[in-house]
Amino acid sequence: MSSKMVSHKAVQTEPLRQWLGIVVVYLSIPLALLACGGDFGWWQAWIYSLLIVVAGIGGRIWAEQRHPGLMAERQNIGNFQSAKAWDKVLAPLMALSIGFPMVIVAGLDHRYGWSPEFPLWLIVLGFILISLGYAFAAWALAENRFFLSVVRIQTDRGHVVCDSGPYRIVRHPGYAGNILPLLGIVLALGSLWTLIPAAVALIIAVIRTVLEDETLQEELPGYRDYAQRVLYRLIPGIY
Repeated sequence: MSSKMVSHKAVQTEPLRQWLGIVVVYLSIPLALLACGGDFGWWQAWIYSLLIVVAGIGGRIWAEQRHPGLMAERQNIGNFQSAKAWDKVLAPLMALSIGFPMVIVAGLDHRYGWSPEFPLWLIVLGFILISLGYAFAAWALAENRFFLSVVRIQTDRGHVVCDSGPYRIVRHPGYAGNILPLLGIVLALGSLWTLIPAAVALIIAVIRTVLEDETLQEELPGYRDYAQRVLYRLIPGIY
């Protein structure tokens, strides 16, 4: 087999591996929830599983259709190596905090009955918050062709400010969309104890938002003007 054929086969295989990794991540979160809950009849867990899989995988398919190559760029190890030093710590912490700790605690809470039973209207409200948040985050990913998983100014890709779609509402809609479901998970899965990992995830997200916003204002041309037009980072009228 020639080296050209081997190289071509490697190029074809790499995207498959990248998408397989995405699928594994978004299936492992529901699996952790159901395993910790120990109850395959837990209807809230199944609805949440459907929401996170559809939003997580479907949102990335949508983004890839709009910006071919974005998923490969997001998984490029070179981006992590050239990311801001503080984000080499905060990016993986945030990715971890908004997923597994939440579902592990919620699952164990359901298994052992630590929290009182939540009324149906609170559970429904929780699912509404989750749906809105995940949809907003997916919209942000699909709208911004420079949406990486780490913070770095992408001069090699002609990095410019994205000010369309959800970026007309807040400056960091991806973070905002992942913060809203934190409370939603507490309510939808009926777990007061999940407030603890939710608070930790919120703190990490806010710190990262502040540092990223400062970086963009200092280093990305046009971002200061954008910040004067879109005043709020995460929550319109509040922050």
